[in-house]
Amino acid sequence: MGTRFTRRRLLGMMGAGVTYFALANAVGCDLRGRVREARTPEGGPLSTPKVWPAQNVSSAPLGRAWDFRSRPDLKPPAVAVTTRARGRGPGHVFIAPKVGRGEHGPMIVDDMGRPVWFREGLYALNFKVQHYRGEPVLTWWEGKVRPRPSVGEYVILDGSYREVKRVKAGNGYGGNQHDFLITPQGTALLTVYNLVSWDLSYLGGPVAGRVIEGVAQEVDIETGEVLFEWHSLDHIGVEESSNKRYYSEQLDYFHINSIDVDHDENLLISARNTSAVYKIDRGSGEVLWRLGGEKSDFEMGEGTRTAYQHDARRQEDGTITIFDNGAGPQVHPESRGIVVQLDEDNMRATLVRAYTHPDKLVSTSQGNMQVLPNGNVFVGWGSEPFFSEFSHEGELLINAGIPPDDDSYRSFRFPWKGRPAEDPAVAVDRASENEVTLYASWNGATEVASWEVLAGAHPDQLEPLGAVPRDGFETDLTARTTEPYVVVRAIDSSGRAIGTSRPVKP
Repeated sequence: MGTRFTRRRLLGMMGAGVTYFALANAVGCDLRGRVREARTPEGGPLSTPKVWPAQNVSSAPLGRAWDFRSRPDLKPPAVAVTTRARGRGPGHVFIAPKVGRGEHGPMIVDDMGRPVWFREGLYALNFKVQHYRGEPVLTWWEGKVRPRPSVGEYVILDGSYREVKRVKAGNGYGGNQHDFLITPQGTALLTVYNLVSWDLSYLGGPVAGRVIEGVAQEVDIETGEVLFEWHSLDHIGVEESSNKRYYSEQLDYFHINSIDVDHDENLLISARNTSAVYKIDRGSGEVLWRLGGEKSDFEMGEGTRTAYQHDARRQEDGTITIFDNGAGPQVHPESRGIVVQLDEDNMRATLVRAYTHPDKLVSTSQGNMQVLPNGNVFVGWGSEPFFSEFSHEGELLINAGIPPDDDSYRSFRFPWKGRPAEDPAVAVDRASENEVTLYASWNGATEVASWEVLAGAHPDQLEPLGAVPRDGFETDLTARTTEPYVVVRAIDSSGRAIGTSRPVKP
């Protein structure tokens, strides 16, 4: 079903500016759609249509970014999809390109790699859908590339892409990018990196050393009150670290990178630089057990040991999923998403399944593994500019990449319904004396099924001319009219008008 997607191939695709859709799995499909000749019930031709898809207009990105006539301010990075098989989970893909050349920011794309929504100009990480006050919301961490370790705020947006809340770490700390988890109780679990003075002489380091400890906080989103705070140095010694010089001036011994709530309401914390996952008592802060690392409380079965891992999550069936980087420096031959079964009576860990990329990617940092409601597994490859979806059994269902010098901290798939607060956008050219070409878009709208054109002598006197199906982020269409004003109107699948652009003159 798929095609092999190597880094060399991705570089070639990005440099050539080819169409970024999954052509390998869409043989025979007309991505732009065709207008069939309309016929009367008796079989005769109807009158000539007044609106039809524009011809000879490319909707593919040029080079490494898209360029839209209706939204020239948006230039989202191109996403190249090379495997697109049946059985994929529902919803859209959520990424946040953040390095390399071009625009960056949180971004939603469809399974053909086409943008659905993009917020440009942000250094954002961990972009995903969560629930707040019973409603689905978009969340991400937002900050600056420097200083390191990074500090910033956590942003919550509603279904109209309006900001609902900005959440900050409490007690004078700055929130770190590695995790932000909204709980059903209206609190947020978040990560902090705290630089402290520490005697490292017993490890051969300086007496007046400096260490970055991991801090986990639970914060009331509405009030900002800190309800729980845990410091790694209070419970986990620096000697457990497998990293002794991550930064040149301070020792990043722990590197907390995920927090999850276990079935008993205690916490699971992943620490990259001890290569271990910890279960933490949510009341006392005591370590209940260590999974992996130098002091594992579990007998680690074959294939269960991780190296510099990310994103430890407890699943409904009791297993734990982890993105095992296996590198930073490299320890394993390739990065993996793994499923681990824990026997907490006999304290033994068993590997259930591992998911690897066909090109044996080695992700030196970042990355995540998401179990979808249908049992599929979605993997973001972190420092490697790819995301993939696998069936439960391991069949590769989707494989895609962003520009090779870019990356996304995590990648997800979620169902999402968005209706922007802003109006649809339109640009228009006079193609001939009696025809105009229009370019219609609505950044973030997920319910648009077709675009209708209206025209008239005055902005308040517009008549519908016809409609064409939506075709990606920007739909190009031609209308036959000599009227001085035109607008586009977004129509949903039930035929309702859900948004109208401002009138424009060709």
